[in-house]
Amino acid sequence: MTGNPPPPFTAADHRARMERAARCAADAGLAGLLVAPGPDMVWLTGYTPTAVTERLTVLVLTPGHDPVLVVPTLEAPDAEHAVGASALTLRDWTDGKDPYAVTAALLDGKGRFGISDNTWAMHLLGLQRTLPDTSYASLTDALPMLRAVKDAAELELLAAAGAAADATFEEIRKVPFAGRRESDVGHDLAALLRRFGHSQVDFTIVGSGPNGANPHHEVGDRVIQDGDMVVLDFGGLKDGYGSDTTRTVHVGEPTEEERRVHGIVRAAQEAGFAAVRPGVACQEVDRAARAVITDAGYGAYFIHRTGHGIGVTTHEPPYMIEGEEQPLVPGMCFSVEPGIYLPGRFGVRIEDIVTVTEEGGRRFNNTTRELVVVG
Repeated sequence: MTGNPPPPFTAADHRARMERAARCAADAGLAGLLVAPGPDMVWLTGYTPTAVTERLTVLVLTPGHDPVLVVPTLEAPDAEHAVGASALTLRDWTDGKDPYAVTAALLDGKGRFGISDNTWAMHLLGLQRTLPDTSYASLTDALPMLRAVKDAAELELLAAAGAAADATFEEIRKVPFAGRRESDVGHDLAALLRRFGHSQVDFTIVGSGPNGANPHHEVGDRVIQDGDMVVLDFGGLKDGYGSDTTRTVHVGEPTEEERRVHGIVRAAQEAGFAAVRPGVACQEVDRAARAVITDAGYGAYFIHRTGHGIGVTTHEPPYMIEGEEQPLVPGMCFSVEPGIYLPGRFGVRIEDIVTVTEEGGRRFNNTTRELVVVG
């Protein structure tokens, strides 16, 4: 486990993020950004509404202007206490008023805007109805790298989240597996993540035997048996930043084939990690890992991308997949998680979170990648 987390983010941190976001919007040819409640708003402002309702809340970022948070009057007191509140202007609206007209007054009526992916359709349609000559692009399409490069404090938080996930694995390997349901082990994983500091558990995948051949099986009522391969993939948020790791264990002694397949995945994961260095395209990480599995004759059974970004969400850009030519930049953080999935039999996946350094890559997960035998 790492030591104490870095100091909390300040209003100055959020001001700098909002200013950078506005500059990135201008560089992308956008008239501004519209950010609904969700991960982007938290990252930019530190504000999380107590409830997301049909009442419009939106952060407006336009180049050359101060940030404005449009918020319902009854939620304004909470917004005023957000960490980044002093770095923006609050524009509240009361029930009975048109929030889209309030927002429209802040916008170029013929502009193209980036809009956060989780914006409710009713709000986007309301803006389009009020400003019919505007157009919109999702932030994932328009500014996919907005949150991708982490600063030193963010890297420290991600390292701490990874260490907590590692501590969870070290404990889960000690519990009984045989004779218990997948859901029982999944419950243990969630409890351990919370014990080691996670405030939010996003997923606990326990894929035993044939269920392990489904990468997103999660958990079920299947009773784990002696002789099963078991894929354990788990993570969530600790101090606002994500963890995500996968290890594959075996109940009792594995067969020669099971050891061989696990060894191929381990070699692929190592090859993907070794490919990480500044300037390399994201797709090269996928290619490096995939080549090992393909050369071993299992290419048809590696059925997902090699990795995804992580930060204030457990899945975000960049993605390690063929066709993604975005160069790696120091401070980017993402998973490297190749796998082999043999339908009706078993699956194997090994996953670490990795950050790009000036020299190459650094892992945030450091538990053994050997095939662990459990009881």
